[in-house]
Amino acid sequence: MSSNVTPMEFARLLLAYEVASGKPADREAPAAFRVCEKLRAPLGRLMGFDGFRSLLSRALVLACAQLPVLCTLQIKANGSLGGLGELEAKLEARAIVEGEVVLVGQLLGLLVIFIGPGLTLRLLHEIWPEWKIEDFWQ
Repeated sequence: MSSNVTPMEFARLLLAYEVASGKPADREAPAAFRVCEKLRAPLGRLMGFDGFRSLLSRALVLACAQLPVLCTLQIKANGSLGGLGELEAKLEARAIVEGEVVLVGQLLGLLVIFIGPGLTLRLLHEIWPEWKIEDFWQ
């Protein structure tokens, strides 16, 4: 990540882009679930699906330290997120959005640590090619 944008700020921008660019059918799932799902396949190829699940699990542990209510989420065997129903029952929409930012921010921060900012940027650009990521990541 650059010195200009923190992982949390970048996560907020990415989630806003995902919400704005999603198809109506996609909008039923929270943006963080969609972002994690879009990252799952390319990261699974890069580090294996067990590696991706471990990375997402670590991001969730870090996110839970910031927002304990996120501990109701689970990482399924296939690396997808579960437990949204319980989370929605506990939180208002604004709090869910903040939880999404925290979780995706932790995941992006770990990606930068493990694969570096250049490869992280390239990966994000492959998934969201229309988004001018470089405008935020200098």
